[in-house]
Amino acid sequence: MKTPVLDVKDLTTRFYTEDGIVYAVNGISYTLREGESMAIVGESGSGKSVGVMSIIGLIPSPPGKVEAGSVSYNGRDLLKLSPEELRQIRGREIAMIFQDPMTSLNPVLTVGRQLTEALILHLDMTQTQAKERAAELLSIVGIPNARDRLEDYPHQFSGGQRQRIMIAMALSCNPSILIADEPTTALDVTIQAQIVELVKKLQSELGMAIIWITHDLGVVAGMVQKVAVMYAGFIIEYGAVNDLYTRTSHPYTLGLLKSIPQVDAKERTRLSSIEGLPPDLLQEPTHCPFAPRCSFAIDKCWAENPPLLPVAPNHTSACWRWEEVRNQSKAGVAA
Repeated sequence: MKTPVLDVKDLTTRFYTEDGIVYAVNGISYTLREGESMAIVGESGSGKSVGVMSIIGLIPSPPGKVEAGSVSYNGRDLLKLSPEELRQIRGREIAMIFQDPMTSLNPVLTVGRQLTEALILHLDMTQTQAKERAAELLSIVGIPNARDRLEDYPHQFSGGQRQRIMIAMALSCNPSILIADEPTTALDVTIQAQIVELVKKLQSELGMAIIWITHDLGVVAGMVQKVAVMYAGFIIEYGAVNDLYTRTSHPYTLGLLKSIPQVDAKERTRLSSIEGLPPDLLQEPTHCPFAPRCSFAIDKCWAENPPLLPVAPNHTSACWRWEEVRNQSKAGVAA
């Protein structure tokens, strides 16, 4: 078994606002191994992005604060490092692709300037060396006439090309972990597929580990080895991707899977939806956060928040009625 490069334990993040305390991330734990791909899945506001930004020190403070937990990266706890020590790791060893490249790229600096900055800072390259490497990176991610385009500005590229530039920037220092935060959300379906295939290809060539953050379980089916499903700041199901799809053991995961359009369905069927409203994160969680929207809810769900319990080898679920959920999932959802 490969060595863990990232071991997150009981990570807890809060935001202290005028309206009250936002319980954004509530004690999540997971492990990422060398060269492994995992997905963190959930609807908007579930804590996916806040969880990974807490790891690499990108939570604005105030109002945000990492309250508890540990994040072991190659034997070092990232939460105990100074801002300067963390800055040396962020970008060089742990890189991130953000959701919207137009807001992530500086509109008044050339693409070449933005690409060479990290190379000079982290790898001590000269300006000439950095420019050569920047042109090489743009070629790797499929930007035509790469050398000539180093002097262009972000607005001179299409949306898909800007996302490719963000990938090039993330890969510039050969990181061991790449975090992709919904990198295809703002793109059309054809370009989405191209970006996904590009990242998969680069991962196989470079051997880095990847965390995909997405709201769509359908996107990650053929991309990752394991999935963590988040809801209201909790991981509510966690396991190997095939097992999670075929032996679904939480009502929320089941709802996400049933809402995926079935292109190859023999009969036209109405898409399922998850009833109710997203949780209010200003309320301290004392019961199962999904109980108000759950058709499986019983009195125990309102009295106590279920912990993540083993339901199969390397598969956990935070549901008191996981066996009944699994029986229903076998009847209607397949990977």
